[in-house]
Amino acid sequence: MSGKLLIVGFGPGNFEHITERAKEALQESDMIIGYKTYVELIQGLLSNQQVISTGMTEEVTRAQEAVKQAEQGKKVAVISSGDAGVYGMAGLVYEVLVEKGWSRKDGVEIEIIPGISAINSCASLLGAPVMHDACTISLSDHLTPWTLIEKRIEAAASADFVIALYNPKSGRRTRQIAEAQRILLQYRSPDTPVGLVKSAYRDRQNIVITNLKEMLEHEIGMLTTVIIGNSSTFLYDDLMITPRGYQRKYTLNETKQPLKPHQRLKKEAEPWALSQEEAAPAVEEKEEEKVKEVEKISSREIAEKALSLVTGKEEQTTFEKVTAKMESIFELAVSPGLVSKKFTPVQLTTIAEIAGEKGSIEYTPDHQIRLEVPTAEPEKVTKRLSEVGLLLAPVGDVLTMKACDFCDGEKKDSIPYAEELQERLGGVNMPKVTKIGFNGCGMACYRAVQDDIGIVYRKGKFDLFLGAKTVGRSAHSGQPVAEGIPPEKIVDVVEGIVDEYREKGHPNESFFKFFKRVKEVGGFVYQDVTPKIKIEPAPCGD
Repeated sequence: MSGKLLIVGFGPGNFEHITERAKEALQESDMIIGYKTYVELIQGLLSNQQVISTGMTEEVTRAQEAVKQAEQGKKVAVISSGDAGVYGMAGLVYEVLVEKGWSRKDGVEIEIIPGISAINSCASLLGAPVMHDACTISLSDHLTPWTLIEKRIEAAASADFVIALYNPKSGRRTRQIAEAQRILLQYRSPDTPVGLVKSAYRDRQNIVITNLKEMLEHEIGMLTTVIIGNSSTFLYDDLMITPRGYQRKYTLNETKQPLKPHQRLKKEAEPWALSQEEAAPAVEEKEEEKVKEVEKISSREIAEKALSLVTGKEEQTTFEKVTAKMESIFELAVSPGLVSKKFTPVQLTTIAEIAGEKGSIEYTPDHQIRLEVPTAEPEKVTKRLSEVGLLLAPVGDVLTMKACDFCDGEKKDSIPYAEELQERLGGVNMPKVTKIGFNGCGMACYRAVQDDIGIVYRKGKFDLFLGAKTVGRSAHSGQPVAEGIPPEKIVDVVEGIVDEYREKGHPNESFFKFFKRVKEVGGFVYQDVTPKIKIEPAPCGD
């Protein structure tokens, strides 16, 4: 009879987090081999299987016994907590097989069954600390020389990895976690968030959130996983959160907001990328020199200590902290005003000075200039821009007022209503970018009828257009839903339409699609005004 090895990772330990395949593997096995604590955790899933349980540090013996039993024709489950391929039994079983000349074609069959590793289960209890590049390091020197572990800790610390420390401490191993802290403090701030999770998802689960400086003041043992944040990890409401990138944007009416997925892929959003190296060689050369300096110092540390013992003079080695801090980009739009379309030289100079070499300036079709400014002091930015008479507006999924120039102010009768709409609605959050076009005469030369909501002043009253399809080859003007709205009513009518869209619109649903879906908004009924010709769809990129 041919035997089989089932290398089972059963996750954190409770039955809810064990995969169905892992449960099946345990139940179909003739024999279970594992560390005695792990056997106890899965006891409720076993029936009449033979069980061989051994103590800590007997991993090699368990692997050898499993191979032996499988070669005798038994189906053997070798169990590991977490994932069997992460500090588990998978590698050791393969090593034993390789030594015996095993081959996949002729040897005993083997199946590796994955499980949830501690870095994942513990991270889920702490918040979202592993959202960026991360690594796992075991502090157990039972099978790995401590000198090698030290090098790995230093490399991960200097590269700003989020680090999960497995097997941090035991009854006999108490020094390693202190040494790890010492190395990490050479590269990380003492305030770096640290999460300590003991027995994740088990009866004795315990969670502590602390920092790098104070982590040793809390209980740490073999059942503890230590997760150390990177330079951008922060604490919020007792949660550890590591941003997905090293840059975040925010605008006038919001606090910090992440880059959207499509924005992350733009080159300008990734100034640190390999493809951007040529853009700033001098800066990168300086940074490279700093890194080389840190590496040179850290590699001589032991020699310097030895020299201090001989000379009696203590050599002080300084380490440079990782400087890949979160960069905050302040985004906003500026214009000379709702009516004016003319920037003054002073305004343009101020915009250029504020953007500097690292910011960006982009003219938009909405009669605005969009600014992206790296700054930690947005108040100073807005103050300077306001002082030179610029109108400031947020960017993103907000409402933007687009008014004409009212023939350089000559046709001024409707201007107060445009300004009131701007005051009430300008910059409010919307399901998707929304634009109100406002034209001061029937010529509508600024194309208000081609915006989501179009308002045209004519013969002392207002005409209203809704649901323009603003992009695509099948784009069309908005549906004329009303003519002759009295001036005293236009602001309330438009505000009611906007409020209804904000309340009932789906995320990322354009006003055109919203109007088409709900069929009526603000008392105005949708009518299909799409051109009656067939046009082949043209996806982005064609």
